[in-house]
Amino acid sequence: MARFIRKLLPRRWRPDYQEIPVVRLHGVIMSGGGPFRQNLSLASTAAVLEKAFAEKDAPAVAISINSPGGSPVQSRLIYRRIRDLATEKNKKVYMFVEDVAASGGYMIAVAGDEIIADPSSIVGSIGVVSASFGFTDLIKKIGVERRVHTAGKNKATLDPFRPENKEDIEHLKALQLEIHETFINLVKERRGEKLSDNPDLFTGLFWTGTRGVELGLVDGLGDIRSYLQSQYGPKTRLKLITQPRGMFGRKIPSTETRIEALGANLANGVVSAAEERALWSRFGL
Repeated sequence: MARFIRKLLPRRWRPDYQEIPVVRLHGVIMSGGGPFRQNLSLASTAAVLEKAFAEKDAPAVAISINSPGGSPVQSRLIYRRIRDLATEKNKKVYMFVEDVAASGGYMIAVAGDEIIADPSSIVGSIGVVSASFGFTDLIKKIGVERRVHTAGKNKATLDPFRPENKEDIEHLKALQLEIHETFINLVKERRGEKLSDNPDLFTGLFWTGTRGVELGLVDGLGDIRSYLQSQYGPKTRLKLITQPRGMFGRKIPSTETRIEALGANLANGVVSAAEERALWSRFGL
């Protein structure tokens, strides 16, 4: 209520501090989600981004990014939404890297007009990876017969219960190269001449925030509060933007619905948690 009343006052009567909206984009990037995990996707971030950029008196939006990556599609969708809103609302975007902005996390980070990282943050990993398991020997040992029937000879490509073949791997690598090229072009478009001429830049390697400055992946080192105060004055305040709620708040599901959702998501949640743990652990986190 106080903020609403302040906006009604003439500008000369308003407080002499600048308020900057802050959005936290933390987590693995993938569509979906559930009670066991909160993932980053366009669906989960669109509303909070819209709310942040709708702050009329703010000259900029600050985004705290902490992600080891994930879906290249969702990463690019989030990146595109941030850039579209920045253009539409004519606001500057500051990205602040916490623990890690790697792979898809770095793709989102380049949506910022400036990227600021902690010296010990991890940045980069500009590449594409696909990982799975092979269970051919396992099913033989436990006496399980694999039966697959398809319409289309390539419908069972990369089936983990069947031996790999050269054609499947070549097809997968071709897809990865296309996605990688899209990622590289996006980084070059946004970072331009800031990037150093380092042969390892797009190989999937990752670096600390300090090294990231030298490579042109990051613009500077610091933390969100100190940096924004250096840009907009010592009285600058940060306003954390959270997911908007309806007039009567979020709907609370019934006990029966919660139990059904719990059972439906239990197995998926355990598997997803393991996958997410693997992504974070690549960067020592």
